[in-house]
Amino acid sequence: MVYSMKKADSEYDRIISELDRRKMKRRKDVDEFKVVEGVIDIPTLKALYRLFNRSTLNALHGVVSTGKEANVYRGEDADGKAVAVKIYRVSTAETDFMLEYIMGDPRFKRVKKRSRSLIPIWALKEFKNLTRFDEAGIRVPKPIDIERNVLVMEFIGDDEKFIPAPLLKDVVLDSPIDVFDEIISMIEIAYTDADLVHADLSEFNILWWNGPVIIDVSQAVLYKHDYAKKYLRRDIDNISKYFGRLGVESADSEEIARYIISSGEK
Repeated sequence: MVYSMKKADSEYDRIISELDRRKMKRRKDVDEFKVVEGVIDIPTLKALYRLFNRSTLNALHGVVSTGKEANVYRGEDADGKAVAVKIYRVSTAETDFMLEYIMGDPRFKRVKKRSRSLIPIWALKEFKNLTRFDEAGIRVPKPIDIERNVLVMEFIGDDEKFIPAPLLKDVVLDSPIDVFDEIISMIEIAYTDADLVHADLSEFNILWWNGPVIIDVSQAVLYKHDYAKKYLRRDIDNISKYFGRLGVESADSEEIARYIISSGEK
């Protein structure tokens, strides 16, 4: 850990006092904010403070999901509406794999390999990719705001009960073939209209809320990326295999990929 616990506790108390002064709603148990597991560190606390300061956030609650790269928390905006707050790990981040998806992207130049420089870029990349997907009409959590390694986006699920939507893998579908066709169509629109390939699409990166909602798009690459076509084929193959286990018979993954690639030729 870069910061000593004594220094971290002191800085933590100062920032929390400021948040309290601005009537931040928080639980008495502050474990959600402690400097643990490389998620909520001092710079992250400062990023959260800035988001509170500009009224993007009014409260931050418990963890919705955990992952290798980030934790997602349930937050509230100034109107009390639920939002998702994704906090990317910095001090414990494994960044080697990220370079493959960032290098060569014209949106990000002079990328440094140090995690404290790379993680904010990775978070910004997800924000930009979410924007592209959303503008193309693909269902994703709508991006709201970003500060360093903290991304605020639409909460997908029951807003009133604050219950997050389930993953596709945990849902019993009435018509798997219709859902398969819808997801393949989303992949095609992403490639042809948003100029993006998800690059890690599977039943684990799709929520189900009145239909499929694609999530975790930080690694998504522009269609001109050197490996974009390889990633596209992999995404299609992952989806085809999953729905194949549900009894869906489809065209060969390679055939679907060739069709999408030809549709996206500009």
